[in-house]
Amino acid sequence: MPPSSGQRLLRFDRKHGARFVAGVDEAGRGSLAGPLVVAGVLLDYSCLRDHRVRPLALLNDSKQLSAPEREELFRAVVGCATKIAVRVFSAREIDRNGLHRSNLAGMRSALAALAPPAELCLVDGFRLGPTAPPHKAVVDGDTKSAAIAAASIVAKVVRDRAMRRMDAVFPHYGFSSHVGYITPRHSAVVRERGPSHIHRRSFQALCYADLDVAEAGVGAAG
Repeated sequence: MPPSSGQRLLRFDRKHGARFVAGVDEAGRGSLAGPLVVAGVLLDYSCLRDHRVRPLALLNDSKQLSAPEREELFRAVVGCATKIAVRVFSAREIDRNGLHRSNLAGMRSALAALAPPAELCLVDGFRLGPTAPPHKAVVDGDTKSAAIAAASIVAKVVRDRAMRRMDAVFPHYGFSSHVGYITPRHSAVVRERGPSHIHRRSFQALCYADLDVAEAGVGAAG
C-alpha cells in the first residue's frame, strides 16, 4: 500500500534526524483584500508516534484540500503540535510596508516565537535573512514537509475564518466565497462600489484602474 500524503510529508522531516522541527508558511499573499497571515508550527518528533501521529495521516498542502478537510486537519495540527505561532498583517500594514517585507517579517517573528527552539527550521521557499533563526528554504515546501504543510493549514484556516467574519462587515463584496482573492464578481463590485477598508490599494489590479483615473480627475478639478 502506498504511503498516505501525511506519511510522506512526515518522512521528509524525520530524515533530517532532528527532534524539534519547525515549519512556517503564509496565506493571503496573492489576495486583493484582507490580511496576510503567517503561521509557524513546531513538531516534536519524539512524540509523534503511533496514535499521536494518526490524526496527521491526511496532512497535505492546504491548497490541495477542501475547506472541510482543512478544518479537520487544523484541529489535528492543534492537537499534535508542540507550539503554534500566528502573525497577522492588515491591508494597511501591507500597503505601508510592502507585501514581501511583511511576509518575511512575519516568518522571522513566527519562527522566533516557537519554543523550545527548533533544531531544524523549514521555510516554504524563502530565505529570511541573517536576523532570522537558522533555517532551510524548501522550494514547494508545503508539498514536501509536514511542518510546513501544517503551518500552511493553520495560516489558511485562520485567514479564511477572518474573511468570513469580514463578510458580515462588508456584505457586498462576497468575501465568504472568494476570501478576498480576485474573481470576476469581486472585481466588478470593486469597480462599482470602490474598495473597502480591507482592500490592499498597493495591489496592482485592473479593477483599481478606473478608480485611479477618477481620483486623478477629481484632484485635477480641485
